Amino acid sequence: MDINGERLLPVSRAIVWDSLFDTKILMASVPGCESVEKESDTLYRVTTLLTIGPLKARFKGTLTIADAQAPDACTLLFEGQGGAVGMAKGSAKVFLEDAEGGTKLSYKADSQISGKLAQVGSRLIESVAKKLSGVFFDKFEEAVKGKQG
Repeated sequence: MDINGERLLPVSRAIVWDSLFDTKILMASVPGCESVEKESDTLYRVTTLLTIGPLKARFKGTLTIADAQAPDACTLLFEGQGGAVGMAKGSAKVFLEDAEGGTKLSYKADSQISGKLAQVGSRLIESVAKKLSGVFFDKFEEAVKGKQG
């Protein structure tokens, strides 16, 4: 399942870049996030509680930052286990560029699911994934606006 999008954020590229790796901003932005723990400069442990259609599960997993080219682009690799509900994994390539009024953030994500999640139906999963992406970037935008100063 592919999810693509972009946002114009009214702050500098340096602020956006730093915010992508800020555990407090990630915690505030990730829907259903219960915890974000930084294990190293490139590895985070994340726990979220999500409802997807009739399924509700706590996902525990990792977020790894790869191919970081500060402050222009990076790849985020994620993997999470939701117990009996199944698992999700994927990647997102994030691009930042200067734009009038701030920074344009664009992303191209790909994910795979298995277990009961895969049985819910691809339309519902795709709809939920797009909604969760929108919620993340709405919250992320609010958080980075607060860093403008």
